[in-house]
Amino acid sequence: MRDEAPRAVTAICRSLQEQIAHGLLQPSGQLPSERKLSELFDTTRITLREALGQLESQGLIYREDRRGWFVSPPRIAYNPLVRSHFHAMVQEQGRTPATEVLSARLVPAAADMCARLGLPALSGVIQIRRARRIDGRLVLYVEHYLNPSYFPGILDYDLTRSLTELYASEYDIHYGRVRFDMVPTALHPEAASTLRTAPGSPALRITRLNRDQQDRLIDCDVEYWRHDAIHVCVEVPEQCARGLRRTVKRV
Repeated sequence: MRDEAPRAVTAICRSLQEQIAHGLLQPSGQLPSERKLSELFDTTRITLREALGQLESQGLIYREDRRGWFVSPPRIAYNPLVRSHFHAMVQEQGRTPATEVLSARLVPAAADMCARLGLPALSGVIQIRRARRIDGRLVLYVEHYLNPSYFPGILDYDLTRSLTELYASEYDIHYGRVRFDMVPTALHPEAASTLRTAPGSPALRITRLNRDQQDRLIDCDVEYWRHDAIHVCVEVPEQCARGLRRTVKRV
């Protein structure tokens, strides 16, 4: 009896994996309800949810609150070495981007953000919260923190557009050095609610600390991606590869 549930989970996973692989279940297509799937596989709702959870962890399916389960679309390739922005990156891969502004205001800077941006204690910082979609699907919750000294009046502009382009066109500010930190994480309640999923769902957090052409710390982006929506792909330039080989030899 104890072996029946694991075998049932494996059988459900294999069946759905095959359906997805053969295109019978289309990307972004909705799966039948959990009740119907339980009846189809002649199993309990608990066993079915364990199988669905395993497929979700593999990035094959995803869940939206009050809507159900869906087949994950192809991932977007994300190359940190390419100077681009969300809309351009998505469009270049033949997909459709969209951005929604959740809030934009001047707020007291938290201690960690003061440290990141080199601001004195009790400073204000411009916070812009946005939700981003690919082909209509919510995939990214992002918080932007801007040093207000460099962006006077920015809250009056259309903030659904690329901030990269806005910086360049209105402030003659262009990105210079960028530091990336990428960490697998779980969605906090605010991010989860925005992405219509459960708090604690798996995500990839990408923190970008940006300097401009004068090497000034200008802003910090904290991105929370649905883990099945993104594929980080980096090709190391030959010059960097040579430096890496020299470092390895010395070690």
